[in-house]
Formats: sequence, structure tokens, C-alpha cells
Amino acid sequence: MDNTTNSETFTVTDKTKIKRAANRAITDKKTIYAIIDATPLCHLGYVKKGAPFVSPTCHWREGDYIYWHGSSASSMIHAQKTALPVSLCISHLDGFVLARSGFHHSVNYRSVMIFGNAEIVDDETAKNNALNVFIDGLFPGRSQEVRPSTQQELKGTTVLRMKIEEVSCKVRTGPPIDDEDDYQLDCWAGVVPIQKTLGKPVSCPRLKQGIAEPEYIK
Repeated sequence: MDNTTNSETFTVTDKTKIKRAANRAITDKKTIYAIIDATPLCHLGYVKKGAPFVSPTCHWREGDYIYWHGSSASSMIHAQKTALPVSLCISHLDGFVLARSGFHHSVNYRSVMIFGNAEIVDDETAKNNALNVFIDGLFPGRSQEVRPSTQQELKGTTVLRMKIEEVSCKVRTGPPIDDEDDYQLDCWAGVVPIQKTLGKPVSCPRLKQGIAEPEYIK
């Protein structure tokens, strides 16, 4: 992914200003992009026919743009084609924070919310290239191994993107923060880290004999 950017921080707006626990606010673009790139899963919030919707989907980033895709027949994609305002949320749960009081229990986390208007990637070549970037971002070189997408498959897929300009980001790290008197209590306190790991690959039951796992899977 292209991590080149012209500015080191995002401008804070009325919409993105962190008001609660403002000390956890992050505007550094490098940190925010690392949070975005650390997971392919996001949730998209939008309003359709006066009702709020939140849809989970996969995303990827190229430079200052965030991309997602879906079936052209999807109601989520159909709604977002109209360039309506959306909020795209990405979050990581990094640990449970156990304090000496129930009130001060917390979690360590990284979260990003991006505001903007979706736009369709219309050009067929640009759409195909964007989808290949998505695949290769997860499994480098895989787009060169699989069968190329057909025109019918590309027609049935809509790719949308949004420029990353208006962003709200919060991060919590570290141990519990207790009331001063509570530090003397006979109660364990600390952090239970949460880690995500990849499991052992399971080959397709119809895999041709003699095909080994590619290096990017190993």
C-alpha cells in the first residue's frame, strides 16, 4: 500500500473533535493509517430512507483513499452509490483493563472513524486494479496466481472509495487508573492482553494433488 502523504496530521473539525477523554485523541496520520491497515474489517454507517444502518464489510487503503466493495445488487452498495454521507469505523480491542473498582474497569483499544461521501470507481481497469490491491495487500502476489476477473464478475461488483480527510481517532493503552486511595486495596489489577493470531491453513477438499501452500500462507 502507498503510505505517502503530504501532511503529517489531520485537521480537527467540529465533527471529529474528541470531547471525552480528549487525552486519547490522535491526529497523527501515520498512526491513524497504521490502525486502518491493521485489519481488513470495518463498519459503515449511513442513513437509507430515513433509517440508520450499519453494515460490516472489508476495506483497504491506497494512499489517502479508503476503499470497499460489494455486490452491485447489494442494498448497502446501492444506497452508497448516491454519494450519501457515510461514516466508516475501524476498531481494535487490545486488552481488558481490570481496575481496583468496577467503575474504573476499561479496555485498551484503537479506534478510527472516517467521515465523508462515497464515490464509485467507474473505470473497469481502475476497479480491477483496486480489487487486486485488496487481495495482494492480504496475500502478496496472489492476484497473479488466481484467474483474472471476468467482465461479468466486474460488472457484478461495485467498488467505492472515500478520501480520508475528516477523521476522529482515539487510543487507550497502559494500566488501570484508580482512585489514589484504592491503590492500597488487596485486589489484583492489571491488563489482560488480547492477541489475534492466524490459524493453520486448511486446504480446500477439492484442491488438486501436488499443490503446495504458497509462501505467503506459510
